Amino acid sequence: MSDPTGTLDRVGLTDYEERALTELFTLGRTTAPTLAESTGIPKARVYGVLDALADRGFVKVIPERPKRYQPRSPETILERAVENRRQEYEGFRADLDEQRAAFLEEFEPRYERASEDVTPTEELFSVVDVGEPSESATRRLYHEAESQLRIISKSFEYLDTVAPALAGAVERDIDVAILLLHPDQLDADNAAIQADLVDRIESEYPAVGVRFSTEKLPWRGTLADPSMDYESGRAILLVEEKDVPLSMRQAALTENGSFVAGLKRYFDLIWEHESVAEYPKSSVEKE
Repeated sequence: MSDPTGTLDRVGLTDYEERALTELFTLGRTTAPTLAESTGIPKARVYGVLDALADRGFVKVIPERPKRYQPRSPETILERAVENRRQEYEGFRADLDEQRAAFLEEFEPRYERASEDVTPTEELFSVVDVGEPSESATRRLYHEAESQLRIISKSFEYLDTVAPALAGAVERDIDVAILLLHPDQLDADNAAIQADLVDRIESEYPAVGVRFSTEKLPWRGTLADPSMDYESGRAILLVEEKDVPLSMRQAALTENGSFVAGLKRYFDLIWEHESVAEYPKSSVEKE
């Protein structure tokens, strides 16, 4: 029988040690052959198992004829396990301290030579797969935004996956604006989907601004807290890849304030000069 709580496994006992100690709690003081028969531990192994438990302070050896073994109390075993681990750590630390001078003498010069004339850099982008990973990253931007969210999307067809996060941002008075593709740039099916989503946004999130780009949008994504001082800003973006299946695409993440400021400038230019505010329902009906 093993420990159903999993505690003895965390302590680091082997399977035989765990079975032996667990059974000893039930049997109390007993002999090695009796324990072997009760647990199925081979008789050739059971003495070594009991000696290992005794060395850790989990089992008391009774010097009778025949020798008997008795478990320590569960509370004592837990305390002893902590003390054993502390002693192991102290021993590990002492061993490293003994080797410290030799290790540093050997490797510090190599490290310093390899590091000369190397300027630390931060990656401009990291990537995640499109789908749940990118949606999760987008929700995180919504949750962590402090002042502003700028969203660029074809139809905002992923609204359902981010709706709670968007609602939370609106409740925190985050300034949210969404730039969608003009329905004239969409096929009939996508235009109909967009129309339904726009109605939903206007109904559920009246504080959110929405406009429609009259020109194609080469990328889509979300900007959070952009700053023209380049002191803040995070973003996720996807570029248009018509010949690449959605399941094989990746989204780029960046926390580079300068880059996010450039994306914000792009958003503002489209918003101010190449978009319309009123939803062109007649275009959808014409389709």
